[in-house]
Amino acid sequence: MRRLLFCVLPLALLLAGCSSTGYDYLETASIKPKTRFKDTDPQDFGPKHPQQNAVHGIDISKWQGDIDWQTVRKSGVAFAFIKATEGKDRVDPRFSEYWHEAASAGIPHAPYHFYYFCSSADDQADWFIRNVPRESMRLPPVLDVEWNAESKTCRFRPDPATVRSEMQRFMDRLEAYYGKRPIIYTSVDFHRDNLAGYFQDYHFWVRSTAKHPEVTYADRRWAFWQYTSTGVIPGIQGPTDINVFAGSAKNWNNWVADVSKDRNS
Repeated sequence: MRRLLFCVLPLALLLAGCSSTGYDYLETASIKPKTRFKDTDPQDFGPKHPQQNAVHGIDISKWQGDIDWQTVRKSGVAFAFIKATEGKDRVDPRFSEYWHEAASAGIPHAPYHFYYFCSSADDQADWFIRNVPRESMRLPPVLDVEWNAESKTCRFRPDPATVRSEMQRFMDRLEAYYGKRPIIYTSVDFHRDNLAGYFQDYHFWVRSTAKHPEVTYADRRWAFWQYTSTGVIPGIQGPTDINVFAGSAKNWNNWVADVSKDRNS
């Protein structure tokens, strides 16, 4: 993946001015990184540490409790993925609050849906659309797919073909409604079981908290990397998931400007 990292995000606009030898991440690989945010359980990722990335963000749900969004923004958080819905009948109780306060703080934010394979794709798409207003959508919505072994209501694991079919139906519904192609969030085991080699024309947000994604997601181009669940973010009490964007700050600004356009308008 070393020669392909600059192509992690396939949009031509995103990669304007980048090359395999001029990509910010590779240029700074030999520089000792400055820690952007503290971590109560930091990992050694080697030379390709997430601190090399210029753009960091968070993902949150009700478990983060009260958030001082102005402090979060001033700390350097560039984006927030906010849990919106789960299955066909659950809404995160802090979603509306976080959604509006992130907007007031000027932090680009996207909603995510935790998928349950015990409900149909259409039922879950209907539920998400009912609870996430189209007019406030700036960044693309996120489909969170992972095995949920600890669930009290749904531990069903369909075969890989069914998983991919359900995902495609759900994402097609959201893209048609919001005018934005969804981002796929996944974990190492779920990706290995169902997604390796598929959905190449979608942006991926991958979880890898012990090793760099090039080790845990071989041959997968990724746009966002969730590298810790024990991060310390000013303005948030308790541990927080922290993520990095694959490109430079310039790439980020170009990408946000591009995806903020409504393709349906």
